[in-house]
Amino acid sequence: MKKTFLVAAWAAAWACGAHAQNSVTLYGLIDAGLAFNSNAGGAKSYQAGSGDVTGSHWGIKGREDLGGGTAAIFELENGFSVMNGTMRQGGRLFGFQSWVGLTSTRYGTLTFGRQYDSVVDYLAPLSFTGVHPGGNNLSAHPYDNDNLNNSFRVNNAVKFASADYHGIQFGTLYGFSNEAGGFDDNRVYSFGAQYQTGPLVFAAGYLQANNGGSSNTGGAITLTERTFIAAQQRVYGAGVNWTAGNARLGFVWTRTQLDGLDTINGANSLGLTQNGQGASFSNYEVNAAYHFTPAFSVTGEYTFTQGALSTSSGDHHPSWHEVSVQADYFLSKRTDVYTQVSWQHISADGSGLTADVSGQSVASGDQQTVVGVGLRHRF
Repeated sequence: MKKTFLVAAWAAAWACGAHAQNSVTLYGLIDAGLAFNSNAGGAKSYQAGSGDVTGSHWGIKGREDLGGGTAAIFELENGFSVMNGTMRQGGRLFGFQSWVGLTSTRYGTLTFGRQYDSVVDYLAPLSFTGVHPGGNNLSAHPYDNDNLNNSFRVNNAVKFASADYHGIQFGTLYGFSNEAGGFDDNRVYSFGAQYQTGPLVFAAGYLQANNGGSSNTGGAITLTERTFIAAQQRVYGAGVNWTAGNARLGFVWTRTQLDGLDTINGANSLGLTQNGQGASFSNYEVNAAYHFTPAFSVTGEYTFTQGALSTSSGDHHPSWHEVSVQADYFLSKRTDVYTQVSWQHISADGSGLTADVSGQSVASGDQQTVVGVGLRHRF
């Protein structure tokens, strides 16, 4: 009896210890609200929406301690519409993320699955549109050309993220094409880094997607998620954030180059054929935030984008001005209400492009204003 009691006590103690070192967590964010669009194809629009600012999502993440500072980890994250209950990201069960890997306190983290690229991981958090999780959907740069709002994730991806070495973090990602005889047919690779010293944060990143216009539907990027169908897309940029007390000021620059561009066919498709030529976008963003109280803050950004398009009708140099301002008030640690105004103006330079605030119906002219109010709850 005494031996049985000791064995039972040891087993209970081991189970408690194992439970303390392992975990599975359910989490999520729900964003529901109303949006006014001043120019939705030439008409005013009033709509109820899900994730107008932050994409509604829920997820499961887990961790098992393997000893010696190493652990097995996973994360499965679903994007959905709270207004109609449907799944986003092409109907995927885990369209936001789905990956498994190993992490070490000494070396870093190695993961496998559907993941964010290095530009999203390191540079996007310094921009107004790239605030994680879910981004600020009304503030993406034109057509989310630099993917800072993570319009697409990378499938078949192997990613490494370093540990923090005295404020320096870096990482890289490779998304396989998974096509026999077509190693670079719809593949992606990227790398990035971030350095924090006191109130300053610096970041830079690079992404390249090859042959995105191919018929390889099992490759690194799902074609229906892409704004651009092009033979090659390259994105690179850098940014800095400075924090002083309750204020934060930031600057982000990105450049996107598209070779062999066929169409711009995102959610707000213009059906614009580029005659197999190219295009580029240079984005210059200034953003700021101020916390008046722990519960109330105002954030905003101004972005100037200079474009270059080579189309069947000639060469064009459209430019965009975007301004977004958001006021946010937390009712509790997990629930907040917000209002955001986003305005865009385009000088189309004969390209046929019109104003197009991210996630909204495309305008019929050169200006568009979107006003959103909403409620967000985290769990």
